[in-house]
Amino acid sequence: MKTTTDRSGTQNVTLALPRRVLTRVKVLAAERGTSISALLAGLLAEAVDGDDAYARARQRGLATLDRPADLGTRGRRPVSREELHER
Repeated sequence: MKTTTDRSGTQNVTLALPRRVLTRVKVLAAERGTSISALLAGLLAEAVDGDDAYARARQRGLATLDRPADLGTRGRRPVSREELHER
């Protein structure tokens, strides 16, 4: 992949796409009143942001597992499993 950086802090990237995909991307960008570059930059930013949000949510979930909820039993089992399942 060929890349160059300009003064605005953005970096140009050369991308190879199948002709059929490129044609559809051109139409999509035109319908949205934007450039292919802006369209792809927005889609990639959404993908990265979504991945970051997932990672943060996963970390919160794992941290919650480290701090189990207080169920009011003070760590004791008031009833055995067998007693719960008596018929």
